[in-house]
Amino acid sequence: MTDPCLKMVLVTPEIPYNTGAIGRSCVALGLELILIKPYGFSLDEKSVRRAGTTYWQHVRLTEYDDWQSFMADRNPPRDSIYFFEEDGAQSFYAPDYQDDAYLVFGCESKGLPAEILTDMDDRMFHLPMRSNLVRSLNLANVATAVIYQALRPQLGG
Repeated sequence: MTDPCLKMVLVTPEIPYNTGAIGRSCVALGLELILIKPYGFSLDEKSVRRAGTTYWQHVRLTEYDDWQSFMADRNPPRDSIYFFEEDGAQSFYAPDYQDDAYLVFGCESKGLPAEILTDMDDRMFHLPMRSNLVRSLNLANVATAVIYQALRPQLGG
């Protein structure tokens, strides 16, 4: 795999199975997984390993203690950050994703903290749904859909 590469960023993930499943997708498609603490579980929990099965050892994992540490270390350009929230103004189909984009997701119960999203309305995206009977989708499912959309040009789609 060559750099630059997409990066999956999970801010304070709560459910180990989702993190494991997203890690597995990252391995399959060559993304770095960035986790920002605190977590709602321990990374050595059986459920994280079970969701990632034998792939977890291959996850290119980077951890940060908080969002500020992540931003200070990575200093990503504003236009390379894509936030995903159920109330994002734009569809996830709208952007042309950069090859080195940061795909950022919040925790399962609360989404992303408001302070992270301040003045970022133009960087917020959602997955469209046809039914108003469902408020949101499972984090691992949304993350996988976003990854494939972001990689679509590279995967021949």
